[in-house]
Amino acid sequence: MHKCSSSSRRQVVLLIETSSAYGRGLLAGIVRFMRMHDEWSVFLEQRDLTAEPPAWLESWQGDGIVSRVTTPRLLEIVRRTQVPTVELTDRYADSGLPLVRTDDLQVGRIAADHLLERGFRNFAFCGYRNEAWSDRRLIGFRGRLREKNFDCTAHHVAWLDSSTRTWDEEQNDLAAWLRTLGRPCGILACNDACGQSILSACIRERIAVPEHIAVLGVDNDDLLCSVCDPALSSVVVNAEGVGFRAAEVLSALMAGQKMEQVETTIPPLGIAVRQSTDVVAIDDPAIVTALQYIRQNASRGITVQDVVRHTGISRSSLERKIRKHLGRTPQEEIRNVQIKRVKELLATTELSAERIAPLCGFEHPEYMYVVFKRHENLTPGEFRIQAKRG
Repeated sequence: MHKCSSSSRRQVVLLIETSSAYGRGLLAGIVRFMRMHDEWSVFLEQRDLTAEPPAWLESWQGDGIVSRVTTPRLLEIVRRTQVPTVELTDRYADSGLPLVRTDDLQVGRIAADHLLERGFRNFAFCGYRNEAWSDRRLIGFRGRLREKNFDCTAHHVAWLDSSTRTWDEEQNDLAAWLRTLGRPCGILACNDACGQSILSACIRERIAVPEHIAVLGVDNDDLLCSVCDPALSSVVVNAEGVGFRAAEVLSALMAGQKMEQVETTIPPLGIAVRQSTDVVAIDDPAIVTALQYIRQNASRGITVQDVVRHTGISRSSLERKIRKHLGRTPQEEIRNVQIKRVKELLATTELSAERIAPLCGFEHPEYMYVVFKRHENLTPGEFRIQAKRG
């Protein structure tokens, strides 16, 4: 692959994995820059994060590279090309290449705030060994907790390592660690894949999520978070912003500008709250049992009396305790869970409201319309239109 001398457009290669939501977000940011400036001709190498460098790269004669270097061989070749290069991962911190990445310290801080706001007093972190970005997220998480006079325990597993133990071995190890945690506990997983592993271990151990353990991931990989059981809350990183800034830096380097700042960090956007942290930390076993029962059965049309029978406490005690912890009645909590399910189906499927109503515990679609409008100040149709618009 050689640069075409007759073209005034910059020849840029993107060595970014397309197998992850984060990688695709980086590419989206670069594409946004390209649309605004129309200066580049780009070749995208379809690759996995750990793939070996392409054979043609050593003889390539282009203008710039944006890469996610994850192997020493790729770093060696990128250096040898002597063309402007912007790096998007710091696995090799001494590379000397301009680096644009997520602000991992801030990821940890806003994760701590999210769990603190939900009333947790026990905290834990699960990350990957020997990964600087994971370690920074722990530092940010622990630092914010210590500001509030709390601390967290940490557990580390292997990542991108051929010597990694089997899935069952890792799950057994995670399960053993989970059994040591005080409850209720809020856990930050260093990314969504790690969060998924924790949730799987919770299922094996029959640990109620989020009532006993709440789990928060990072990256907001919507597909991965949605297939988790329960759906995984996640810190929304600005991968598109990282990609856009990387493109700006590379453009400046190709124009001969000197970059004073070697490393640029992009802050996260916030938290995508899903079921795995959608809870208030409660240490009353009866109320934890009641809320878990409501979460699992509200869409089956249960009543408050069903909850009373399941928990074995009086209706007056149930009413008093749930109102104390949540600020609403058991019936309102049932409705709250039902409406969340209605919203999910409206936003993610093409099912009609008539089909959705019985799936969410409403015997009559007309009644669902009334409850939804009162709860959301929108009709189901109006909500679906807004959701489809993003």
